Amino acid sequence: MNAEPTRPPAVTTAAADWPDVERLFGVRGEPSRCWCRFFALTGPEWAASTPEQRKIQLRDKFDGGAPAPGVLAFRDGNPVGWCAVEPRGCSPRILRSKVLAAADPEVARDHGSQVWSVTCFVVSPGHRRTGVAQALLAAAVGHAFAHGAEVVEGYPVDRGQRPKAGPADLYHGTLGLFLSAGFDVASEAVPGRAVVRLAAPGPAA
Repeated sequence: MNAEPTRPPAVTTAAADWPDVERLFGVRGEPSRCWCRFFALTGPEWAASTPEQRKIQLRDKFDGGAPAPGVLAFRDGNPVGWCAVEPRGCSPRILRSKVLAAADPEVARDHGSQVWSVTCFVVSPGHRRTGVAQALLAAAVGHAFAHGAEVVEGYPVDRGQRPKAGPADLYHGTLGLFLSAGFDVASEAVPGRAVVRLAAPGPAA
């Protein structure tokens, strides 16, 4: 008899804390160079910054008393994934992006802290395609709504239009991931990139 495939351990999620973010991002690879600051900095600011400065900037986000700037996924107590989620205004590169600028003006208008943006996913290589991204997105949505978001927004890649998209693009998340979580497409003005939105649930009747 063939043995049944071993199922990966269950995924748990929580609002991110700095020590576990630092463990996950490590010292090698793109997360350790970016520290999830790409959307938080303008082009000139990014070019002028170093990985160590970006690390300090992200660490400082955990010291100001504001909600955590993201959520983490864990397996067996070890961090295996990160999803960045904050008010859209915390991401100046999103505000200036072609993806958002091409959207309907009602979508593109800055609503301050009412709209929160899911900007980045990091999943450890050994845990990809095992449900971590889905768990992270659900946790990010819950985190945003718990802190007053009226809308959660994402900017995923449509793999149907970009079948050759690699990791350098897919850190935005995929359109299928967001649609399966209940998001609606608000704009597809930029081929292969969508703006998707999920509104906070209304009060129970």
